[in-house]
Amino acid sequence: MGESDSKPASGPFRADQLHDGDRYELSNGHPIYCVPAGPERGSRSLTGAAVIASDPDVEWAGVDVGFSVTPETLRAPDVAVAAPTAARGWREGAPPLAVEYAGVGQDEPDLRVKIGELLAGGSSYVWVVRLIGPRRVEVHRPGQPMQVCGSGDDLTAPGILRNPIPVDALYDRAAADRAVLRNLLQRAGYDGLEAVRAEGRDEGRDEGRVEGRGEDIAESILALLEDRGLAISAAARQRIAACRDPDQLKTWLLAAARITDPARLFD
Repeated sequence: MGESDSKPASGPFRADQLHDGDRYELSNGHPIYCVPAGPERGSRSLTGAAVIASDPDVEWAGVDVGFSVTPETLRAPDVAVAAPTAARGWREGAPPLAVEYAGVGQDEPDLRVKIGELLAGGSSYVWVVRLIGPRRVEVHRPGQPMQVCGSGDDLTAPGILRNPIPVDALYDRAAADRAVLRNLLQRAGYDGLEAVRAEGRDEGRDEGRVEGRGEDIAESILALLEDRGLAISAAARQRIAACRDPDQLKTWLLAAARITDPARLFD
């Protein structure tokens, strides 16, 4: 093994020496400055985070959250999915799913090191979303060769995400909105938008049936009063016709069969 292939000596810093807001990650004790995101990376990482965080099986997701993979290594993926926690400070270990957006100015050697540290620390998936060149996502898994998914493909993370994520949804707002809508409907107990529409149609039919029964009962009340020779006022007719409560109408129907004074109908 040549000198250039040897593991660099540990640096002097530890994760517990960094604080929330510090623009540094750590790799084996060595500080790595994190430059602010440009408009494209910032916008698209937010789009992807919305899709991932809304998945029905995701209980916790974060953006730029620090994970202390080891006491000397602190990494902050652009998007991460992990178990929920009430603990303060850096998350310990590595997130099951980590997503990195790689654009202009990306430090490729450090990205390779970061991927290796996350996988070694326990990440099951590391997705690298490439912002230069054709739309593509590099999928890294422990002990497996890298896979590349392009526009039109779906990304899956069994045991972490319930739904597949279209590659385009990590780039494009319209595709992301469709995925988020699907996820939110599933969180609310619906299989999809068509299930909501079907429920609306069913409720409309139920309301129509209730309204139809009310109209039938109202007509029966008026017919019974007329058959018994009991004249009621126009206001009373209007009140009966406007009522949509079947139970109230049934009460008035029973009263119409007993009363002798039409003024007592509503007593």
